[in-house]
Amino acid sequence: MIDLREKQGPKRIAALAVCISILAALGAAPNQASAQETVSVRLKWLAQAQFAGLYVAKAKGYYTAEGLNLTINPGGPNLNAESLVASGADTFAVGGGTEASLASRDKKLPIVTLGMLHQRTPVVMVVLEDSPIQKIQDFKGKKITSFFTGLQHTVTAMLTNQGMSPSDYSLTAQAVSMTPFINRETDVAMVTLYNELNVLKARGVKVRIFAPDDYGVSVPRDSLITSEKMIAEKPKAVQGFMNATLRGWKYAIKNQSEALDIVMAAAPGLERGHQTLMLQEVGKLMLADTGTTEGLGALNMPRLKAAHDMLLNAKVLSGPVDFNTAFDLKFWNAVPAADKKM
Repeated sequence: MIDLREKQGPKRIAALAVCISILAALGAAPNQASAQETVSVRLKWLAQAQFAGLYVAKAKGYYTAEGLNLTINPGGPNLNAESLVASGADTFAVGGGTEASLASRDKKLPIVTLGMLHQRTPVVMVVLEDSPIQKIQDFKGKKITSFFTGLQHTVTAMLTNQGMSPSDYSLTAQAVSMTPFINRETDVAMVTLYNELNVLKARGVKVRIFAPDDYGVSVPRDSLITSEKMIAEKPKAVQGFMNATLRGWKYAIKNQSEALDIVMAAAPGLERGHQTLMLQEVGKLMLADTGTTEGLGALNMPRLKAAHDMLLNAKVLSGPVDFNTAFDLKFWNAVPAADKKM
């Protein structure tokens, strides 16, 4: 008589092998999770398409693939990304940009700029079309508002270039809403090309524009920053952040409808039409100049140096900033070309 248990032996062994494999996988999961470096990135503003690349990178698992368990923290009018990174409250940030990076270093904050998303100045100053302000010299004696995310330095430098000192005008922090400007509570306001300007157009508000670039001020914006401590102690995590972020931005620019789906899922209250226009304009800013020739997030050092000299002459900076400590190109340079070139 044939023992059926012998016939089933190979099957039982195979089943046992499968069970062992499953148990091994389950046992490995906690170890894999613990291997993930817990980090955070602070946005300079609330969740919106301006930061689509980061949300795409997180949703697509790009940060996880780089060994990072990343949390995206929204910003706001009373939060300073540079200070939060310098204090260690956040690991990374999308900071104010060139002037914010340089001003932070001037204040001895230990932050380092790794890349620059917007290759050109993305903001302009506006007045209502029927305003008596016809030329920039008419800003004298007027109420001016600016986003105090480093952009206030751009305004100061712009007006200093035109012979005005800070005592010649009132410069205060701008509200989230454009309503105070529309209601004439301020004379001059700041708008981004990808957000507030579209808001005004949608509401039928006609404005006169004064672009900083037309007055000798060209300032790339939306810097990718971290701390000196992070670079010294966890360079692999810094490299992983840069790899995943630029890869996420490349995907977002090439697949804008899907990217907007991801952003809308993170912030359901957003209006899709407005976010569509925002992402389109942000994509243009990111692909301008070296953004196309060298790759997304490139540090255009000649342009940054020109901005530095302008800010120094305008006395926004108390003295020259050491570029060797303020900017670190090695991480951007090490990002695979396939992840940063369109």
